[in-house]
This record gives sequence, C-alpha cells and structure tokens, in this order.
Amino acid sequence: MVRFNRFTLANGLKVLVHEDKTTPMAVVNVLYDVGARDENPNQTGFAHLFEHLMFGGSENIPAYDEPLQRVGGENNAFTSNDITNYYITLPAVNIETAFWLESDRMLNLAFSEKSLDVQRQVVSEEFKQRYLNQPYGDVWLKLRPLVYKKHPYQWATIGKELSHIENAKIEDVKAFFKKHYNPQNAILVVGGDVDTAQVKVLAEKWFEPVPSGEKYHRNLPKEPEQVEERREVVVGKVPLNSLYMAFHAPGRMEKASYPVELLADILSRGNSSRLYQTLLKEKQLFSEIHAYLSGSLDEGMLVIEGKPLETVSIEQAEAAVWEELEKLKTELVQENELMKVKNKTESTLIFTEMSLLEKGMNLAYFELMGDADNLNHETEKYLAVTAEEIREQSRKIFRRENLSTLVYLAEEVAETLVA
Repeated sequence: MVRFNRFTLANGLKVLVHEDKTTPMAVVNVLYDVGARDENPNQTGFAHLFEHLMFGGSENIPAYDEPLQRVGGENNAFTSNDITNYYITLPAVNIETAFWLESDRMLNLAFSEKSLDVQRQVVSEEFKQRYLNQPYGDVWLKLRPLVYKKHPYQWATIGKELSHIENAKIEDVKAFFKKHYNPQNAILVVGGDVDTAQVKVLAEKWFEPVPSGEKYHRNLPKEPEQVEERREVVVGKVPLNSLYMAFHAPGRMEKASYPVELLADILSRGNSSRLYQTLLKEKQLFSEIHAYLSGSLDEGMLVIEGKPLETVSIEQAEAAVWEELEKLKTELVQENELMKVKNKTESTLIFTEMSLLEKGMNLAYFELMGDADNLNHETEKYLAVTAEEIREQSRKIFRRENLSTLVYLAEEVAETLVA
C-alpha cells in the first residue's frame, strides 16, 4: 500500500505527497502529459528533444546540474510515446533545491540558438547511433508505421526521420514548450522524508507563481481496425534473420490490458514460459524469442520477436509460433501456469514499492490515468484474471487480419535466397 496525500495549486498543478520516514532521502518527480503522440506529424521527435533541452539551463540557472550536485542530488528523465518524466533524488534536508530547479525551468527555460543547436546535434547523433548505424536499430522505425496507419504511435519517440530534428526551428520549439510545459499539464510527486504541510508550503512558494498555461484537449485520430494481414521484408547488415510479429492489443487504460499482460507473460516471461520451453529448448528453432506488450495508454501492440537459427527458415519459425498461439485460443491455461505468472506479477509490484523513486513515478503515472490510488489495487486486478479471459483475449488478438509482420533478413542469407 502506497499512502499519499493530494492537493492542487491555484494554477492547476496537481501535487501528490508520499511520506516515508524510513529513509533520509527524497524524490521530486515531475510528469508532463506530453509524448511523441502529441507531435506534429511533420515535426516529430520534439518530445524527446525537449527532454534534452530541459537540462540545458534556464534564464536564471545556466548549468542545471551544478546546484543539484552540490547538495548531493541526482537527476534524469525519460520520454515515451505518452509522457515525459523528470526526476530528482537527493537528501530530504536539501529538498528545496529540487523545488527551485524544477519550478525555474518550468517557468524560465532558456531558449537560444546555441542551446538548440547543441541539443539538436546530440539528438541527431543519438538517432544515427541507436537507430541507423547499429544492427536492427531501425526496427521500430519500420514496424510502427506498418502497424499504425492513423494514430501517431506510428512513429518512435526519436521521431519519424532525422531531418525533423535537424530542421527544428527556435520558434517551433518555443511553441511546443508553451503548449505542453505548464502547471495544468503536469503532475508533481514528492516522496520520502517529508511531510505534506512542508511540501505544500514549498509548492506554493516555488510552483504557484508559474502561469497555468492554456488547457487543451487531445483529439488524436483513432486507429481503424486492421482488416488484413500486413507484411514487410527488409534486408540489412545484421548477423541473423529476425522475425517481428505485432498484433493490435488493448491499451493500458482498458480493463482487458490485465489478462493481455498475463498472456504475454505466459508466452515469454522466464525460462519456464511457453515460447522459451517449446520453441527454443525443445524444438530448437530459435536462438532467442520474446513476447511483450508496448504498454501504451492508447491501443497498444503485443509483439513476438525472435531470431530463428540459421538452419530454420522464416516460414518454419512463423508456423511454430502460430502453433503455440492456436493452443492459447483453443485450450484453457492450466491453473498452476496462470498462478505462476500472477505470482511473478505480484512479486514485481511488491518490489516496486521498495523503491522510493519507483513509487514516485508510479503515483504520477496512475494519477495521469485517472487516480493515483489505483496503484494500490493493481495486484488484485491481476489476481482476478481468469483462464477464460486469457483465452478470450487470445482469440481476439491472435488473428491473421490483426497481424503486421516485419521480417529482417541478413544480407548473406538474402543473397543465398536470390541465388
């Protein structure tokens, strides 16, 4: 049970406080309700670019990290298709430094051509190194637009293409900041050796002067139901052939996401999972194989990816995967197998409650989804899933017309096939 108090500032900033007197540390977590899905299709990668720009200094504090390091603090951030999250951990006695730093860059982020140019180059280099110049790096640049035709999940957080970052203009960056980086679009979570009254004083002192900004409502295009199988084959300088089978699946906000998460675990969580035991150990068709959910707020993906052994064709590999999926569609999962994945999920949730930072980030995320208190009911929702629900979701998801397949062929193998 993660206990917390909640209040809202006059400018609309939601504040959650988790008091934990067992630690001398504190965490200050700011979640902004903006991700890659909120970008202009012709200006993608901005959410991730901003993650970098936010550490470039404000009008009042040119070097963000220096004051934090002087008081023993650390910080970082991450961007997804749905959110951008910034966090600081530091000794609780120095917590006001974190309030000062976070509120200042929310209000006075420094915008200069020099800062933009530096971060533009950093992100561009990341794009090249992680997505363009390493084996399988561009998988998500190809798989997402294959799966999504309308919804902005069709591009990765790094962006659609390198030119969008290279051509980012200062006026576009300022407009993005004004729209998304304001109190009405943020959730502040403070946890650790603090008390709510103290946090309220600090929040009112440092964050309440920040203008609330204009509230906007998303109107994202809904992804139409997929009605036919999609397939793309690419050839690249990769060591082994690789197979990516992506099925449309319920988003994180849907009740059906709970049985689907357990379904993915049945397929691929640990060495006793079905895909590992059957396709890797027994039949020895793959060198590695995994199944996972994208975890998106809107409609997500259940992805099965694997690397067949060199002696195994892509067709053989796909047929073997489908054989396992058909079992889930026709047979009920045995109670002991279902209980095993439930226990693993429960254990994972318990372990996250042991980390102050994890608790802070989770409280912010669940508040974004509607109510932070739902975090305290996650375990019971997973434990309530039945074998019938697992089979029902298997039948809904594992259909050919709901499938988008990306086949990544190694150049040498492709040349052999052509010959």
